[in-house]
Amino acid sequence: MNLIDPNEVEFTAIRAQGPGGQNVNKVSNAIHLRFDIARSSLADAVKERLLTSRDQRISKEGVIILKAQQSRSQEQNRNDGLQRLQEIIAKAAILPKIRRATRPTRSSQRKRLDSKSTHGMRKELRGKVREN
Repeated sequence: MNLIDPNEVEFTAIRAQGPGGQNVNKVSNAIHLRFDIARSSLADAVKERLLTSRDQRISKEGVIILKAQQSRSQEQNRNDGLQRLQEIIAKAAILPKIRRATRPTRSSQRKRLDSKSTHGMRKELRGKVREN
């Protein structure tokens, strides 16, 4: 399920955040991944759905920016970032289901109105008894 070419992805090694002792300040294990949607070889429909999605990882310029820093290995972080990018694109590749408006059936409308009147009658009977 390879939807993207790894050559279209720009990888940058950066220092990871969080705990790690003295080593965290010396080693660049985290990966900053950038994928330009407009310049990619994706289908136009997929590009359009990606650009119109409200994902905060997609910048105004149409670039997907991911940061992978789960692992202590740069190669594992690189693979993790690529996998997450694949998931984003795979989700956009699925055509959204077209919603067709439907009308309630006549019997369901009748049932609803009957239950409303029954409920109203029940509440009316809770009141004080009046003598005429």
